[in-house]
Amino acid sequence: ILPFDLLCCSNIINNCAKIQSMQRRIFIAINLSENAKKELQKYQREWVDLPVRLTKKDNLHFTILFIGYVNDERMVEVCRNIREIAKKHQPFELNFNKICFGPPGKSPRLIWLEGEKSEELVSLKRDIEKIMIVKENDEHVLADIERELKIFIPHITLARIRQIEWKKIAASPLINKKVSIIVQVSGFEVMESELKKGGVEYTILESAALTG
Repeated sequence: ILPFDLLCCSNIINNCAKIQSMQRRIFIAINLSENAKKELQKYQREWVDLPVRLTKKDNLHFTILFIGYVNDERMVEVCRNIREIAKKHQPFELNFNKICFGPPGKSPRLIWLEGEKSEELVSLKRDIEKIMIVKENDEHVLADIERELKIFIPHITLARIRQIEWKKIAASPLINKKVSIIVQVSGFEVMESELKKGGVEYTILESAALTG
């Protein structure tokens, strides 16, 4: 028989696990066309001998905002909000021009496709973050959003570096390639992220077409 305090801790852990299992881990993203994904796979094939974990073709996407774990009620609210936002914005293009390490200024953790920060993208991201994060026009949160937008780098993760193996390479490769990949943005999605035996899987929960 477990002591009372250990039994309580065990019950709390089990309850927390049940609560989390009832929630969805979601984010808002722009998905890519099949042609764009296939083009990115060509670059990924150049790194098959490197200690990296390549992003699966079906998982290639551009994250606008990571939200985290939410219950069904909150998920419905998020889906309703993105439909309203989409009505205010017109379709646009995302121009990606470089494949490099990321994030900048740190030991490389990712290989990503880096893009230009267009006015249309910034406006869309700002509106999404305001409606998802800000409550009652909190000026401090609004200021934080604007600061984040200034340093925001549009990117698509192509591979994650296996740190231990990477450090054992005698001469780490330099990855810095100019490319020209244009992504047509006609809408965006609420996505669910699930960790399964074969790795992370993404599911579209809601799609919103840009019709502004």
